Amino acid sequence: MTKHCLEKFRYCPVCGSPDFQENNVKSKKCRACGFTYYLNPSAATVAVIVRENSTGEHELLAVRRAKDPAKGTLDLPGGFSDFDETSEEGVIREVFEETGLQVVETQFLFSLPNRYVYSGLEIPTMDMFFRCEVAEIEGAHAMDDAAELLWIPLDNVNPDDFGLISIRKGVEMLLPILKNG
Repeated sequence: MTKHCLEKFRYCPVCGSPDFQENNVKSKKCRACGFTYYLNPSAATVAVIVRENSTGEHELLAVRRAKDPAKGTLDLPGGFSDFDETSEEGVIREVFEETGLQVVETQFLFSLPNRYVYSGLEIPTMDMFFRCEVAEIEGAHAMDDAAELLWIPLDNVNPDDFGLISIRKGVEMLLPILKNG
């Protein structure tokens, strides 16, 4: 069973008062000092990397998740942006950490809201999808949160194989775009 993140916040982070009560679905308010804490989404990035294979067929880079949530299912490379990091910098770092690939260009495509279950809590995220060009494909290998790298021909990509809801929705949106150039 997952809990809403705000259920764990029991004390006001400004004055320490235990009179820190639900204000609405996205905030808590301290009755002692008046501070309102809003639970805004965390920035997350998703890399869309496509290559042309030796027969001229286009393939999408997918990773198999090594950890929960959705361990063992397909995903696209990516992850959370760090403090003091743009989303573009975050997607470049995450692609390198998971695949060893060096991203040389990013293009923002779209974003989707998500709820990422972490340690039994639902963390609201804003997943930002970027088309990424990489310097070279050779040498790519699964690292960090990726158990395996897969190059899937676009005609064989099945959104239902992707375990995270926002990634599944994103793949559904991406396929017509990627197949048409």
